[in-house]
Amino acid sequence: MATNRIHDVVIFGTGLAGLRAAVEIARQSQDQVDMALVSKVQIMRAHSGCAEGGTAAVLREEEGDSYDLHAWDTVKGSDFLADQDVVDRFVGISPREIRLLDHWGLPWSRRKDGRIYQRPFGGHSYPRATMAADKTGFVEMQTLYDTLTRYKNWTNYHEVFATDILVHDGKFCALSAIDCTTGEYLAIRGKCLLIATGGLGCLYGFTTYSQTVTGDGHALAFRAGLPLEDPEFLQFHPTGLVPSGILMTEGCRGEGGYLRNKNGDRFMDKYAASRMELAPRDIISRAEMTEIIEGNGMDGPNGLDYIYLDLTHLGAEKINHRLPLIREVTMKFLGLDPIKESIPVRPVAHYSMGGIETDINGRTRIENIWAAGEAACVSLHGANRLGTNSTAECLVFGGIAGEEMLKYLKTNRIELPELPNEMLLEAENCIFKNMLERNGSENPYILREELRAIMDFHAGVYRDGKELEAGLNKVRNLKERFQNIGIHDRSRVYNTNLINSLETENLLLLAEMLLIAALNRTESRGAHSRRDFTERNDKEWLKHTLVTLSEGKMRITYKPVTISKWKPVERKY
Repeated sequence: MATNRIHDVVIFGTGLAGLRAAVEIARQSQDQVDMALVSKVQIMRAHSGCAEGGTAAVLREEEGDSYDLHAWDTVKGSDFLADQDVVDRFVGISPREIRLLDHWGLPWSRRKDGRIYQRPFGGHSYPRATMAADKTGFVEMQTLYDTLTRYKNWTNYHEVFATDILVHDGKFCALSAIDCTTGEYLAIRGKCLLIATGGLGCLYGFTTYSQTVTGDGHALAFRAGLPLEDPEFLQFHPTGLVPSGILMTEGCRGEGGYLRNKNGDRFMDKYAASRMELAPRDIISRAEMTEIIEGNGMDGPNGLDYIYLDLTHLGAEKINHRLPLIREVTMKFLGLDPIKESIPVRPVAHYSMGGIETDINGRTRIENIWAAGEAACVSLHGANRLGTNSTAECLVFGGIAGEEMLKYLKTNRIELPELPNEMLLEAENCIFKNMLERNGSENPYILREELRAIMDFHAGVYRDGKELEAGLNKVRNLKERFQNIGIHDRSRVYNTNLINSLETENLLLLAEMLLIAALNRTESRGAHSRRDFTERNDKEWLKHTLVTLSEGKMRITYKPVTISKWKPVERKY
């Protein structure tokens, strides 16, 4: 039987967005609002800690930057699929977040005059990537967590795996979950919920994501009745380390690094002559894949052909000062010193522009559920995200979500929503009877491995209808095979066999959704690049995809893009 844990606010996910929301609630409520922080990993092990390059903000208006310029860069970078009211709000708030973190003690990199240092980044027409060497996400998380520890109004549920978002009478009433450390089944109840669980990049085999990033928040929200928006737009970062996929931050190119093919040529002049290595990520990823397809790449292991990221001309001092993590990682994983040798890289699955549909305040279609960060789609990034806008988004919309949930609690004097016993018992049986007691012949680990290979091959940088349809059929076949899995560990304490199976079930759901949405969008826009529909089609496709669950099946509808200042034009760099 489930154990009830009762709070005012449940925060599901403890990366940048979740922590930022928690800090906002704590400081505004002065310990008066009780929070649950729920994470399947320990609180400082969220994937946000892997963010490297920086956080975008306008800090230098007197030196030529402006809010309009940041907004234009973001809208153009999105291939005009970003909602422009959201972009305007985002660029206006982001500088405040930088200053707040500075006030809370974050050790930003500094210029010689003592002011916060900013470096160039792809798609930005001004150097506004605010950075802490190449460990920005980690120190941002550390600063937020340190700030949160000043307050006492929160309970940390770490190593707790959420299994369902329970909704009754149109309202969130509980997050059901397994406490991995004890095997106890929990109903973590609250008056409102924030979903801030990050991305879904472990759909792919070659990925920058931690292996814990399995789209759990997306999948649970979808099953609870929330639409997912723009799932077809999955970003590939141009520089994933071969063969591991570890991120080689865009800051490498922001500091002046070059991309070279096997002939030693800086090939970006053929694809984005005005920006070269600082073009947006979708353009560079396509350029790299084109070079590889045309035979200008190097032969790599397991079919991972690559090009080179060359930092050797930057010199030891700059690399050690501005890119210390990059040097550490390449030396540890490849025995390669980037001061002396070029780094083998290729496009790698990195970020989901889509997510749980929200309004401009992060609120979903369920009255007391909000979403923020990569798990959400507030429609900031459109078809392609600019580097350093993601950590900024987590801070901005995490803070907004925290503030909005507080308003909701105060304005409505909300009572704890009812949780019917039969609903909770059904959810518990689904896990500990229907799933845990399966004894079929299929191995869930093999299914996950096959899924990731399918996504790498059928939904990569370049796509076409036949490949997408073939991939969709394969994923549906995996879903059928999943019904016959066997779970050999029948214990409850730290049952990774069960947890990994539940994660795989989530990934299969999200893979099918991505492929369906990608197959339906018969154009090329941003990160969604089709060989059979090579042009952007604003007449038919200047709209957001929405996927909902209807009678057990996925249903696709569309909604318009919010356009205020800038009409779509040809996207050139």
